[in-house]
Amino acid sequence: MIRLLHAYFPKRTLFLGVSEACLVSLAFLTATVARLGAGGAGDVFVYQHGSLKILAMGIGIVICMHYFDLYDTSILCNRREVPIRIIQTLGTVYSLSVFLHYLYPPLELGRGIFVIGLLFTALVLLFWRRLFSKINSVPEFADRALIFGEGPLADLLETEFESRPELGLRVVGRVSPTENGNQHRSNQPSEFHRDPRPAETADDLASTVKLLRATSIVVAMGDRRGKLPVDVLLSLKCRGLQVQDGVEVYEAITGKVPIESIRLGWLLFSPGCHASRYHLAYKRGASILVSIVGLLLCLPLLPFIILAIKLTSPGPALYRQKRVGREGVVFYCYKFRTMRADAEADTGATWASDDDPRITRVGKFLRMSRLDEIPQLWNVLKGDMSLVGPRPERPEFTEYLSQEIPYYHLRHTIRPGITGWAQIRYKYASSLEDAREKLRYDLFYIKNMSVGLDLLVFFQTIKVILFSQGAK
Repeated sequence: MIRLLHAYFPKRTLFLGVSEACLVSLAFLTATVARLGAGGAGDVFVYQHGSLKILAMGIGIVICMHYFDLYDTSILCNRREVPIRIIQTLGTVYSLSVFLHYLYPPLELGRGIFVIGLLFTALVLLFWRRLFSKINSVPEFADRALIFGEGPLADLLETEFESRPELGLRVVGRVSPTENGNQHRSNQPSEFHRDPRPAETADDLASTVKLLRATSIVVAMGDRRGKLPVDVLLSLKCRGLQVQDGVEVYEAITGKVPIESIRLGWLLFSPGCHASRYHLAYKRGASILVSIVGLLLCLPLLPFIILAIKLTSPGPALYRQKRVGREGVVFYCYKFRTMRADAEADTGATWASDDDPRITRVGKFLRMSRLDEIPQLWNVLKGDMSLVGPRPERPEFTEYLSQEIPYYHLRHTIRPGITGWAQIRYKYASSLEDAREKLRYDLFYIKNMSVGLDLLVFFQTIKVILFSQGAK
């Protein structure tokens, strides 16, 4: 994994994105030469900024591919979905380019070059994706990981490693110490839970590593007191074997903190979970500036939104609701009303559900487009909220969730946000388990809070809004 903008990305995925940007640029370069010849292509590059246009096209297409989930784990090596989404991406790029060329004709690369370049790009990307999929699935090219430990974290890590070949990690076995200090080993992860075979004592862990030809050990033990063979692991590390903490590995590959498997000491002494005064000053200053600009830009939309709400359902267009902010302070959060005025008259505070009948027709559109959250910019300006942070929850839910979920109170150490790491990575929370999962993402954000991570959240928020993801 490579850490960028205080988030983690698989090396293979980053390599794929960079290589495809280069291939797209090469495709348009070839199209320019094929259309104009070497001499004409030279004039385009020298006098018409052709190189910059081709570079911008390569980066733009890769960004569009990201927005169409072509770098997402579930799509990355899906042979049926990848061709469809590549065609959708190139169709979108074509439409956007035609629009931009109409607004500003000098942006055009050249007559006929753009269409030829897109055709070359389609062929190159389809071929490269097929080749990458085959290479990515070859076990010999992956690092051989041995999981040391037993329990939920070990199970989660094994599942992630096996379902995500882009991580470049292959589980070759699992070793777990028993109460008497012995180990149980399984060379095949799928057989581990059915028939674990006895192995040597902790002193012979080195022979296990050698037998399985492991290149790394991931320590995923819940209770390590008296069970962790520190001397053996240190000796293996000095010999070149990579020894990693399972919690840190899980955090890096998933973008969330496994709250059931962490220890208070890990949270206390691990890097992060500390925001400097300069970062807090930047965060507040940026929030004020963006909220003012956002309110001014949205001002022309407000009469139409208010009129649509008033015409389609009785009741006020705006409503306020108590939410829990930083340090547990309760504040009023403002939103455009998307439900019936009497939505909770009989039931009290309840989570919204899929196809909730309380949501009006206009309200459904406002939620999908996130226009209902425009008034929250006023909360940001007042200082109740920030642009990026955990979603503010209602006091009724906060009291219940704090009793049921460990470390839930830590999300109140920073200002809540209009958008956030959990909002862009997970769906709308409508149950206890959903709230638990979102807390895992919230803790990752709190632990890794930075300017770069905020920029990444904004970039992903645009994708969420455009494709109406996560809204209810």
